Amino acid sequence: MDISTLIDEVIAREGGYSDHPADRGGATHFGITQAVARANGYAGHMKALPRAAAETIYRQLYWESPGYDMIAQIAPSVAAEMFDTGVNMGTPTATGFLQRALNALNRNQKDYPDLKADRVVGAKTLAALRSFLALRGKPGEVVLLKALEALQGERYLALAESRPANEAFLYGWLANRIG
Repeated sequence: MDISTLIDEVIAREGGYSDHPADRGGATHFGITQAVARANGYAGHMKALPRAAAETIYRQLYWESPGYDMIAQIAPSVAAEMFDTGVNMGTPTATGFLQRALNALNRNQKDYPDLKADRVVGAKTLAALRSFLALRGKPGEVVLLKALEALQGERYLALAESRPANEAFLYGWLANRIG
């Protein structure tokens, strides 16, 4: 799956303009928050955010900048999951999930060394991913995706438990982002 398709899917899932009172992100359009839009040069009203601007932001901030394009060369389905999680929770969180999962799946460092969970895709993270998939193959990729989604689901529950206003979003997060 290519990044254009992933962006189309995220925009379809996120929808158009929204300014939900319980959403700490405030006004959003195509899933892009006003703060992110402003930080990327957009000064207009969020209702008028051009789709092309949202697509550029998604491609640059949530695909290329965190290195998910490099993950896609190794494991496209993992990169797709990282992109979606990064859009919803931030790319450092998504990358941290990958590093934690790879560490937990390395059989006490028998397969490859533990990673520093620095939440940055670098050469060591990519090498660990390659090693894991070389040993485990396609079934391993499925297991890795399950681990990533388990971490994501746990975070959603924790967000709802720590801030009751987030319960307004929990059902949708679980329905649209897990599995």
